[in-house]
Amino acid sequence: MNGEPIRIIRGRGGQVEVEGAVDAFAASVLARAGFDTYPTLRGVWIRLPFDLGRIWENEHASWAAEMLTAARYHVDLDQDLRVAPPSASAPSAQRRTKAAMTVQTAPPGTSRRQRR
Repeated sequence: MNGEPIRIIRGRGGQVEVEGAVDAFAASVLARAGFDTYPTLRGVWIRLPFDLGRIWENEHASWAAEMLTAARYHVDLDQDLRVAPPSASAPSAQRRTKAAMTVQTAPPGTSRRQRR
């Protein structure tokens, strides 16, 4: 790891790509986050697959940045690639109560298995 940051940006064509000093470990972290690596004349081109939607791209770019930061890499993530935190006003999922998960006894006069 050198002092040059790894930059995750949205390129001119709209694709999400990685620039900077990427070593073998950083490349494996990026691959885990869904980035593809393509050889070029100047080195390698690391980018997310095309046409999977901006939300998917933002989630995977943010995830890659979090993993690289946890591995102590200096990462610059493009501002428009950041995932917005969930809204505080969003309704939370209803939780099941314990009563719904307890074993219920059958009403009297019914057998466990109905015969035809």
